Amino acid sequence: MTIALPTPAEPMKIGTRGSPLALAQAHETRERLARAFDLPFEAFTIVVIKTTGDKVLDRPLKEIGGKGLFTREIEQDLLAGDIDIAVHSMKDMPVLQPEGLTLDCFLPREDVRDAFVALDGGSLQALPEGAVVGTSSLRRRAQLLNRRPDLRLVEFRGNVQTRLMKLEKGVAEATFLAMAGLNRLRMDAEVPHSPIGEDDMLPAVAQGAIGIERRGDDHRAGEMLAAIHDPDTGQRLAAERAFLAALDGSCETPIAGLAHLDGGTVHLRGEILRTDGTQALSGGRSGPMEDGPALGRDLARELLDRAGDDFFDWRDPPTAQG
Repeated sequence: MTIALPTPAEPMKIGTRGSPLALAQAHETRERLARAFDLPFEAFTIVVIKTTGDKVLDRPLKEIGGKGLFTREIEQDLLAGDIDIAVHSMKDMPVLQPEGLTLDCFLPREDVRDAFVALDGGSLQALPEGAVVGTSSLRRRAQLLNRRPDLRLVEFRGNVQTRLMKLEKGVAEATFLAMAGLNRLRMDAEVPHSPIGEDDMLPAVAQGAIGIERRGDDHRAGEMLAAIHDPDTGQRLAAERAFLAALDGSCETPIAGLAHLDGGTVHLRGEILRTDGTQALSGGRSGPMEDGPALGRDLARELLDRAGDDFFDWRDPPTAQG
Protein backbone atom coordinates (compact mmCIF):
# COMPACT_ATOMS: atom_id res chain seq x y z
CA MET A 1 0.00 0.00 0.00
CA THR A 2 1.30 3.42 -0.98
CA ILE A 3 1.06 6.04 1.76
CA ALA A 4 0.77 9.79 1.39
CA LEU A 5 3.88 11.21 3.00
CA PRO A 6 3.68 14.40 5.06
CA THR A 7 4.61 17.70 3.45
CA PRO A 8 5.43 21.19 4.76
CA ALA A 9 1.85 22.14 3.84
CA GLU A 10 0.40 19.14 5.71
CA PRO A 11 3.06 18.11 8.24
CA MET A 12 3.06 15.16 10.58
CA LYS A 13 2.49 16.37 14.14
CA ILE A 14 4.91 14.98 16.73
CA GLY A 15 3.70 15.30 20.33
CA THR A 16 6.14 15.62 23.22
CA ARG A 17 6.68 17.06 26.66
CA GLY A 18 8.42 20.41 26.73
CA SER A 19 11.58 19.71 28.72
CA PRO A 20 14.92 20.13 26.93
CA LEU A 21 15.44 16.36 27.00
CA ALA A 22 11.96 15.59 25.68
CA LEU A 23 12.47 18.10 22.87
CA ALA A 24 15.86 16.55 22.02
CA GLN A 25 14.13 13.17 21.72
CA ALA A 26 11.41 14.62 19.50
CA HIS A 27 14.04 16.26 17.27
CA GLU A 28 15.89 12.94 16.99
CA THR A 29 12.64 11.27 15.92
CA ARG A 30 11.99 13.97 13.32
CA GLU A 31 15.53 13.69 11.97
CA ARG A 32 15.33 9.90 11.65
CA LEU A 33 11.97 10.07 9.86
CA ALA A 34 13.16 12.84 7.53
CA ARG A 35 16.26 10.84 6.57
CA ALA A 36 14.35 7.58 6.15
CA PHE A 37 11.87 9.15 3.69
CA ASP A 38 14.06 11.91 2.20
CA LEU A 39 11.76 14.63 3.53
CA PRO A 40 12.52 18.17 4.70
CA PHE A 41 12.31 18.86 8.42
CA GLU A 42 9.40 21.19 7.64
CA ALA A 43 7.30 18.10 6.84
CA PHE A 44 7.13 17.53 10.62
CA THR A 45 5.84 19.82 13.35
CA ILE A 46 6.78 19.35 17.01
CA VAL A 47 3.84 19.99 19.34
CA VAL A 48 4.64 20.63 23.02
CA ILE A 49 2.10 19.25 25.49
CA LYS A 50 2.33 20.07 29.20
CA THR A 51 1.59 17.06 31.40
CA THR A 52 0.49 16.91 35.02
CA GLY A 53 3.92 15.56 35.94
CA ASP A 54 5.49 18.69 34.46
CA LYS A 55 3.11 21.05 36.24
CA VAL A 56 3.39 19.64 39.78
CA LEU A 57 7.03 19.69 40.88
CA ASP A 58 6.75 20.17 44.63
CA ARG A 59 5.47 16.69 45.51
CA PRO A 60 6.66 13.11 44.94
CA LEU A 61 5.10 11.34 41.95
CA LYS A 62 3.48 8.72 44.17
CA GLU A 63 1.44 11.46 45.85
CA ILE A 64 -0.03 12.80 42.62
CA GLY A 65 -0.74 9.65 40.64
CA GLY A 66 2.37 7.80 39.50
CA LYS A 67 3.90 7.13 36.11
CA GLY A 68 0.95 8.05 33.85
CA LEU A 69 1.38 11.67 34.89
CA PHE A 70 3.99 12.10 32.14
CA THR A 71 1.90 10.54 29.37
CA ARG A 72 -1.81 11.02 30.00
CA GLU A 73 -2.36 14.40 28.33
CA ILE A 74 -0.15 13.43 25.38
CA GLU A 75 -2.10 10.22 24.84
CA GLN A 76 -5.40 12.10 25.07
CA ASP A 77 -4.25 14.44 22.30
CA LEU A 78 -3.08 11.46 20.24
CA LEU A 79 -6.47 9.75 20.55
CA ALA A 80 -8.23 13.01 19.68
CA GLY A 81 -6.16 13.36 16.51
CA ASP A 82 -4.50 16.59 17.61
CA ILE A 83 -1.11 14.92 17.06
CA ASP A 84 -0.09 12.02 14.81
CA ILE A 85 2.63 10.36 16.91
CA ALA A 86 3.92 10.79 20.46
CA VAL A 87 7.54 10.55 21.61
CA HIS A 88 8.14 9.16 25.10
CA SER A 89 10.99 8.26 27.44
CA MET A 90 10.20 4.59 27.85
CA LYS A 91 11.03 4.49 31.55
CA ASP A 92 8.09 6.90 32.04
CA MET A 93 5.62 4.67 30.21
CA PRO A 94 3.01 2.60 32.09
CA VAL A 95 2.94 -1.03 31.03
CA LEU A 96 -0.73 -0.74 30.01
CA GLN A 97 -1.81 1.55 27.17
CA PRO A 98 -5.13 3.23 26.45
CA GLU A 99 -7.35 1.33 24.03
CA GLY A 100 -6.71 2.41 20.46
CA LEU A 101 -3.02 3.24 20.87
CA THR A 102 0.00 1.20 19.77
CA LEU A 103 3.60 1.36 20.93
CA ASP A 104 5.76 -0.66 18.56
CA CYS A 105 8.56 1.68 17.51
CA PHE A 106 11.73 2.12 19.56
CA LEU A 107 14.82 4.08 18.61
CA PRO A 108 18.33 2.68 19.20
CA ARG A 109 18.95 2.63 22.94
CA GLU A 110 21.38 5.05 24.58
CA ASP A 111 23.69 4.40 27.56
CA VAL A 112 21.49 2.71 30.19
CA ARG A 113 23.60 3.64 33.23
CA ASP A 114 22.85 6.11 35.98
CA ALA A 115 25.20 9.06 36.47
CA PHE A 116 26.28 10.28 39.91
CA VAL A 117 26.42 14.09 39.80
CA ALA A 118 28.30 16.26 42.29
CA LEU A 119 29.54 19.78 41.59
CA ASP A 120 32.94 18.94 43.10
CA GLY A 121 33.29 16.01 40.72
CA GLY A 122 33.40 13.49 43.55
CA SER A 123 32.15 9.91 43.48
CA LEU A 124 29.39 8.11 45.33
CA GLN A 125 31.97 6.19 47.33
CA ALA A 126 33.64 9.44 48.41
CA LEU A 127 30.51 11.01 49.90
CA PRO A 128 31.01 11.69 53.61
CA GLU A 129 28.78 10.02 56.18
CA GLY A 130 25.45 11.79 56.50
CA ALA A 131 25.77 13.63 53.19
CA VAL A 132 22.55 14.92 51.58
CA VAL A 133 21.61 13.39 48.22
CA GLY A 134 18.65 14.53 46.11
CA THR A 135 16.53 12.13 44.07
CA SER A 136 12.88 11.73 43.15
CA SER A 137 13.29 8.10 42.04
CA LEU A 138 12.10 5.45 44.48
CA ARG A 139 14.39 2.96 42.76
CA ARG A 140 17.50 5.10 43.18
CA ARG A 141 16.47 6.00 46.71
CA ALA A 142 16.05 2.36 47.74
CA GLN A 143 19.25 1.25 45.99
CA LEU A 144 21.22 4.06 47.61
CA LEU A 145 19.86 3.37 51.09
CA ASN A 146 20.64 -0.32 50.60
CA ARG A 147 24.29 0.53 49.92
CA ARG A 148 24.72 3.68 52.02
CA PRO A 149 22.10 3.78 54.81
CA ASP A 150 24.02 6.63 56.44
CA LEU A 151 23.08 9.12 53.71
CA ARG A 152 20.25 11.64 54.00
CA LEU A 153 17.87 11.75 51.02
CA VAL A 154 15.73 14.68 49.91
CA GLU A 155 13.09 14.97 47.18
CA PHE A 156 14.62 16.25 43.93
CA ARG A 157 12.33 16.69 40.92
CA GLY A 158 12.70 18.67 37.71
CA ASN A 159 14.66 18.52 34.47
CA VAL A 160 18.45 18.34 34.23
CA GLN A 161 18.90 22.10 34.42
CA THR A 162 16.60 22.40 37.45
CA ARG A 163 18.44 19.69 39.34
CA LEU A 164 21.82 21.29 38.67
CA MET A 165 20.46 24.61 39.92
CA LYS A 166 19.34 22.92 43.14
CA LEU A 167 22.84 21.57 43.64
CA GLU A 168 24.28 25.04 43.15
CA LYS A 169 21.87 26.37 45.79
CA GLY A 170 23.03 23.73 48.26
CA VAL A 171 19.75 21.82 48.49
CA ALA A 172 21.85 18.66 48.24
CA GLU A 173 25.48 17.72 47.78
CA ALA A 174 24.84 15.26 44.97
CA THR A 175 22.11 13.81 42.78
CA PHE A 176 21.58 11.28 39.98
CA LEU A 177 20.80 11.68 36.31
CA ALA A 178 20.55 9.20 33.46
CA MET A 179 23.62 8.95 31.25
CA ALA A 180 21.22 8.78 28.28
CA GLY A 181 19.85 12.21 29.10
CA LEU A 182 23.28 13.78 29.46
CA ASN A 183 24.36 12.27 26.14
CA ARG A 184 21.22 13.32 24.25
CA LEU A 185 21.52 16.86 25.60
CA ARG A 186 25.25 16.83 24.77
CA MET A 187 25.96 17.85 28.36
CA ASP A 188 28.21 14.94 29.30
CA ALA A 189 31.30 17.18 29.08
CA GLU A 190 29.91 20.12 31.07
CA VAL A 191 28.16 18.30 33.93
CA PRO A 192 30.53 16.87 36.56
CA HIS A 193 29.48 13.24 36.79
CA SER A 194 30.66 9.67 37.02
CA PRO A 195 28.80 6.74 35.42
CA ILE A 196 27.62 4.04 37.82
CA GLY A 197 28.13 0.50 36.58
CA GLU A 198 25.14 -1.73 35.98
CA ASP A 199 26.39 -4.12 38.66
CA ASP A 200 26.54 -1.30 41.22
CA MET A 201 23.13 0.21 40.43
CA LEU A 202 20.83 -1.75 38.11
CA PRO A 203 18.96 0.79 35.95
CA ALA A 204 15.24 1.38 35.70
CA VAL A 205 13.33 -0.79 33.26
CA ALA A 206 13.62 0.72 29.74
CA GLN A 207 16.10 3.41 30.85
CA GLY A 208 17.80 5.05 27.87
CA ALA A 209 15.10 4.04 25.38
CA ILE A 210 12.78 6.25 23.32
CA GLY A 211 9.38 4.88 22.31
CA ILE A 212 7.07 6.34 19.67
CA GLU A 213 3.33 5.81 20.08
CA ARG A 214 0.62 6.03 17.41
CA ARG A 215 -3.04 5.31 16.89
CA GLY A 216 -3.53 1.65 16.05
CA ASP A 217 -5.53 2.41 12.93
CA ASP A 218 -3.08 4.98 11.53
CA HIS A 219 -1.43 2.94 8.80
CA ARG A 220 0.66 5.83 7.48
CA ALA A 221 2.25 6.38 10.90
CA GLY A 222 2.71 2.63 11.31
CA GLU A 223 4.56 2.27 8.01
CA MET A 224 6.72 5.31 8.62
CA LEU A 225 7.66 4.33 12.16
CA ALA A 226 8.51 0.78 11.04
CA ALA A 227 11.30 2.30 8.94
CA ILE A 228 13.07 3.75 12.00
CA HIS A 229 12.31 0.99 14.52
CA ASP A 230 15.32 -0.68 16.17
CA PRO A 231 14.51 -4.41 16.61
CA ASP A 232 17.23 -5.06 19.20
CA THR A 233 15.89 -2.35 21.50
CA GLY A 234 12.39 -3.72 20.99
CA GLN A 235 13.48 -7.23 22.01
CA ARG A 236 15.27 -5.97 25.11
CA LEU A 237 12.31 -3.87 26.20
CA ALA A 238 9.89 -6.74 25.62
CA ALA A 239 11.69 -8.77 28.30
CA GLU A 240 12.11 -5.85 30.71
CA ARG A 241 8.55 -4.56 30.46
CA ALA A 242 7.09 -8.05 30.85
CA PHE A 243 9.11 -8.32 34.06
CA LEU A 244 7.77 -4.94 35.20
CA ALA A 245 4.18 -5.78 34.27
CA ALA A 246 4.24 -9.06 36.20
CA LEU A 247 5.39 -7.12 39.27
CA ASP A 248 2.58 -4.59 38.77
CA GLY A 249 5.29 -1.94 38.69
CA SER A 250 5.10 1.81 38.33
CA CYS A 251 6.89 4.94 39.53
CA GLU A 252 5.65 3.95 43.00
CA THR A 253 7.71 0.76 43.09
CA PRO A 254 11.47 0.23 43.64
CA ILE A 255 12.09 -2.06 40.66
CA ALA A 256 15.13 -2.32 38.39
CA GLY A 257 15.57 -4.43 35.28
CA LEU A 258 17.91 -4.70 32.33
CA ALA A 259 18.16 -7.02 29.34
CA HIS A 260 21.12 -7.50 27.00
CA LEU A 261 21.28 -9.43 23.73
CA ASP A 262 24.07 -11.81 22.80
CA GLY A 263 23.34 -13.06 19.32
CA GLY A 264 19.98 -14.77 19.57
CA THR A 265 20.07 -14.99 23.37
CA VAL A 266 18.59 -12.49 25.80
CA HIS A 267 20.07 -12.08 29.28
CA LEU A 268 17.75 -10.42 31.79
CA ARG A 269 18.51 -9.22 35.30
CA GLY A 270 15.95 -7.86 37.73
CA GLU A 271 15.83 -6.42 41.24
CA ILE A 272 13.12 -5.47 43.73
CA LEU A 273 13.76 -3.55 46.93
CA ARG A 274 12.03 -2.39 50.05
CA THR A 275 11.48 1.35 49.90
CA ASP A 276 13.72 1.90 52.92
CA GLY A 277 16.55 -0.06 51.30
CA THR A 278 16.75 -2.66 54.08
CA GLN A 279 16.34 -5.57 51.67
CA ALA A 280 17.00 -6.18 48.00
CA LEU A 281 16.26 -9.31 45.99
CA SER A 282 17.70 -9.94 42.55
CA GLY A 283 17.84 -12.67 39.94
CA GLY A 284 18.36 -13.38 36.28
CA ARG A 285 17.17 -15.37 33.31
CA SER A 286 18.68 -16.24 29.92
CA GLY A 287 17.07 -17.82 26.91
CA PRO A 288 16.13 -17.43 23.24
CA MET A 289 15.46 -13.84 22.26
CA GLU A 290 11.89 -14.57 21.23
CA ASP A 291 11.17 -15.91 24.73
CA GLY A 292 12.07 -12.58 26.36
CA PRO A 293 8.58 -11.75 27.67
CA ALA A 294 8.14 -15.23 29.14
CA LEU A 295 11.56 -14.97 30.80
CA GLY A 296 10.58 -11.61 32.28
CA ARG A 297 7.36 -13.00 33.73
CA ASP A 298 9.16 -16.04 35.11
CA LEU A 299 11.82 -13.93 36.82
CA ALA A 300 9.12 -11.74 38.35
CA ARG A 301 7.35 -14.81 39.75
CA GLU A 302 10.60 -16.03 41.30
CA LEU A 303 11.26 -12.71 43.03
CA LEU A 304 7.65 -12.49 44.23
CA ASP A 305 7.87 -15.99 45.70
CA ARG A 306 11.16 -15.20 47.44
CA ALA A 307 9.85 -11.90 48.78
CA GLY A 308 6.60 -12.97 50.38
CA ASP A 309 3.73 -10.57 51.02
CA ASP A 310 5.37 -8.71 53.89
CA PHE A 311 8.15 -7.49 51.57
CA PHE A 312 5.78 -5.23 49.69
CA ASP A 313 5.33 -2.25 51.94
CA TRP A 314 4.74 -0.05 48.88
CA ARG A 315 1.55 -1.62 47.50
CA ASP A 316 -1.09 -4.27 48.04
CA PRO A 317 0.09 -7.91 48.13
CA PRO A 318 0.87 -9.01 44.57
CA THR A 319 -1.53 -11.12 42.57
CA ALA A 320 -0.50 -13.97 40.29
CA GLN A 321 0.26 -12.92 36.72
CA GLY A 322 0.36 -15.04 33.59
